[in-house]
Amino acid sequence: MSNVVVINGTFMNSYSQVLLSPFFQKILREYISYLRMSDRGLLEVLKPFKSRTKYDYKSITEFLYTLSLEPINEMVMHNQKGCKTCLYQFLEGLYSFWRQKQRFVVKFEKYQKERSAREGVIKGAIETAQEFENTMRNFHRSLQLNVSKREMKVFRQDPGGVQATFLVDKSLVPPPKRIGKRWMYSVPFIWSVVVEPPVIFYTKSNKRKGVFPVIDEEILDKIQFDTKKWYALPLRVGRHLIYFYINKEYLVHAVGLANLYELASPSELGEPDGLIVFGYPFEKCEPSYRNGIIYHDGFYVGIIPDLEENDYFGYAKKILLTVHNLKVIDEGRLPIHGSLAKITLKNGRSANAMFVGDSGAGKSETLDALGRLDEIANVEIIIDDMGSLDVKDGKIVAYGTETGAFVRLDDLPPGYAYATIDRSIFMNPNQTNARVIVPYDNYAEIIEPTPIDFFLYANNYTFVEREEDRVKFFKNTEDALKVFSEGARMAKGTTAEKGLSHSYFANPFGAIQRRKEHEVIAKKFVKRMFETGVKVGEIRTMLGVAGYEKQGTTMAARALAKLL
Repeated sequence: MSNVVVINGTFMNSYSQVLLSPFFQKILREYISYLRMSDRGLLEVLKPFKSRTKYDYKSITEFLYTLSLEPINEMVMHNQKGCKTCLYQFLEGLYSFWRQKQRFVVKFEKYQKERSAREGVIKGAIETAQEFENTMRNFHRSLQLNVSKREMKVFRQDPGGVQATFLVDKSLVPPPKRIGKRWMYSVPFIWSVVVEPPVIFYTKSNKRKGVFPVIDEEILDKIQFDTKKWYALPLRVGRHLIYFYINKEYLVHAVGLANLYELASPSELGEPDGLIVFGYPFEKCEPSYRNGIIYHDGFYVGIIPDLEENDYFGYAKKILLTVHNLKVIDEGRLPIHGSLAKITLKNGRSANAMFVGDSGAGKSETLDALGRLDEIANVEIIIDDMGSLDVKDGKIVAYGTETGAFVRLDDLPPGYAYATIDRSIFMNPNQTNARVIVPYDNYAEIIEPTPIDFFLYANNYTFVEREEDRVKFFKNTEDALKVFSEGARMAKGTTAEKGLSHSYFANPFGAIQRRKEHEVIAKKFVKRMFETGVKVGEIRTMLGVAGYEKQGTTMAARALAKLL
């Protein structure tokens, strides 16, 4: 049973349209099938509509429509004692069953080149989404009022519409000759997304396993799928264009990606720098690469198989960044798994600090702690998770990739989630490694070169007592490269790893796969840092030290602020 509902075409603004729609009929059948396995008692209310083992869905639909218009005591139905209570519970369960689904609308709308016309289309989608929300809520409330005996005094505006609307169109540019396969351009391209926050999604997995192997083999000619069940997200990952093809069963991750990366317009499309296929049939994949693989034949193609264990946003995000990083290495630049922020003190001083570390090292947590210190005026996050280094006018500069943050809530203050609830996307908030996607919308800033002043490895495993030991600087290139290359980290439940683990340069997203080439580039860049006055060191966040998960990053932040 799919947990995804995709409504194609226009919204419905009347009860009859809702009841007769394919999506409602599908939900009704799934709900009855679910009750057969979990609560057969509630199915007693449907006895008049059952013939042997089959239900008359047309009659059920007609009954629900009549019930939405007039109270049950004016209708002839059951005579059994307590049937109204059972019916009320059946209807409440049906509405909850609908709301537990991941609910989307995909609407074909021609991409308008004129900005005013384009904004008019988007405004129309927003208004119809709100109208559909009201229709679904009022439909449910009418059923409640017409079944319940008691007067309702508290009315809760439960969100009952769709969680996101995708506006799609065909690509407006011809396929490039070198890699232009027919399937690549016959898939609808998403050009705008309307999100209805707060959005909470529950996926089937909540951790990522292993690294994505890279093999030299052509794959584009072998890819085949039903284009009616797929959509394409053209994304600007930093300065690169990557096409992300996604199976409709995983549209939840398309919502997340649209909140983390800049969407490219259909009129801007051309030959991409790489592409991803997410949710590809497992039987068409290499069985040994069940958690993802990247093919390379002069062009990078990442594939994530259609498996429940891969239904985690981390797979979508990280394979996208791995393709980006591989391209960066090919260009002779240095990909960095880390955060970059401009930290401004109240006394007017400021510095750009980059924190390098794998998932759970304390990068985002330290930045959050810095922002809460009294002596800090502002923390402007330029890079949240992945960036790249280049040399411009003799100085080391950084470029970002993402226009938002995919933050682990477990190690952040409880108030963090509430402060961003009106614009965020929450992933599995009831589980370990709960995450929230917070959009920054700062694409113009991240593609501009930003000079760095501090280049710090985020050490989450070393216990320190003295204030002066929380931030330590290396004396030479060799000492720095040794620590960065070891990539030590205490696992925090973000991946399948446990205990103290090591990942080359804290970057299993391209650096490991191209380690030989990366080592040459890394040595060149770290050496240049020492030559140009960038302070290279280590910040001890203690995020992986028992008992210091909350306060460790605050103490590290205070030490860094003191240095500034």
